[in-house]
Amino acid sequence: MALPPWLVEEIQRRMVLLANHVLQQEPQAQARLKTQQGKSVYISWRQFNAQVRITPAGLLDLDSAHSSSDLLLEVSEPSVSQLLKGAVNGTKPPIRIAGDVALAGELNWVIDNVRWDLEDDLARIIGDVPAHKLCQVGSKLAQELRRFAQGAVAKVDGLSAARATDAPAGTSAYADSAADDAAAAPRTDTPGRSAS
Repeated sequence: MALPPWLVEEIQRRMVLLANHVLQQEPQAQARLKTQQGKSVYISWRQFNAQVRITPAGLLDLDSAHSSSDLLLEVSEPSVSQLLKGAVNGTKPPIRIAGDVALAGELNWVIDNVRWDLEDDLARIIGDVPAHKLCQVGSKLAQELRRFAQGAVAKVDGLSAARATDAPAGTSAYADSAADDAAAAPRTDTPGRSAS
């Protein structure tokens, strides 16, 4: 089911606001992006995509003009489980990059070096001590989720490997569903005629 266009645009705007909030905590990142002002980046994963333009302040703005982009960033791993596995292991997803080399270099630096200081943001709202405690609880919860996700990914990998080894030599682990359906279907011979 496709999301309505207005909702997609609203989600994109919220993501750009979050990215800008994080960038504003790192003046060096903004300074690096200022050198690429006016250039646009098209970001794509499966059916989700957005185009952003770098502003003179070194921030991002949703590029609704959809003119040609200077750089394409396409997450080439379609599987959510593989992306989750990579996130759990701390590895970057495979990304296909095409276009402006200087812009790609600056974005790579930003991705590698900029982190959201959630505790600092929470401290402004609820105070230092509660923010610290809340982040500790969140960190423990994240560790448990990582551990659970690693176990789930390992089980999925184990099941896939078991199916592959159970299949007879020269066949696919996933049998042709049409052949399975035909074998399971009841016979519908015409009355009075013998089945050959």
